[in-house]
Amino acid sequence: MRLTRIYTDRPLASQEEIELGADAARHLVTVLRARPGDPVVLFNGLGGEYPGVIRAATRKSVVVLTGDAVSTDRESSFPIELGIGLSRGDRFDWVLQKATELGVTAITPLYTERTEVKLKDRREEKKQRHWQQVIISACEQCGRNRLPRLHSPRPLKDWLTVDADCRLVLYHQAEHSLREIAAEAVPKSAALLIGPEGGLAGDEIRAALDTGFRALVLGPRIMRTETAPVSAISVLQYLWGDLG
Repeated sequence: MRLTRIYTDRPLASQEEIELGADAARHLVTVLRARPGDPVVLFNGLGGEYPGVIRAATRKSVVVLTGDAVSTDRESSFPIELGIGLSRGDRFDWVLQKATELGVTAITPLYTERTEVKLKDRREEKKQRHWQQVIISACEQCGRNRLPRLHSPRPLKDWLTVDADCRLVLYHQAEHSLREIAAEAVPKSAALLIGPEGGLAGDEIRAALDTGFRALVLGPRIMRTETAPVSAISVLQYLWGDLG
């Protein structure tokens, strides 16, 4: 049986009693029906994890006695940074969840010409907290012990200088495929640019190409903004990362 994994932002050490916050307590007790004596694994996003046992449990507080640290590392050896146009509804949450599961290193939400989502001040801060929780939940589920970096939303032009060995922009009219790029030298890292619903505008594609990105097509079918990153990241991880 897979052990329940819980993220905490508190420092962790072996053989210590760690009191978890109200959100974690509510999830453990109300949703998972956890009780004293149940095993649990704690991690704080800095690497490694701590198997433990629940000593006390209420809906407001859970106390875990940690065991010895386990230095398990499930990070991909191939860093991928995803820059993706903001989309409406639950689509962006889904992208964050799946990109995290697939091992991306960093994610940047982008404002583009065709981005319909506009966030300012408190609304942006609220969304940022929500997105961070989506990433945390995905890490709890998939076994990652390090959280991918979530950057604040920014204009596309400010992200195009991202540092990566191989920089790719998905474009349905591109001439190059990943099969062709894979036949070249093996890169050490990648940055992947994907537009919002409606895709990137022509001048945005040109701006990306002018700053060193290569236009890439995944196949003959046009994918939705939430399908494209999952497909592209999966192939990148298969070629140069830890899938397959």
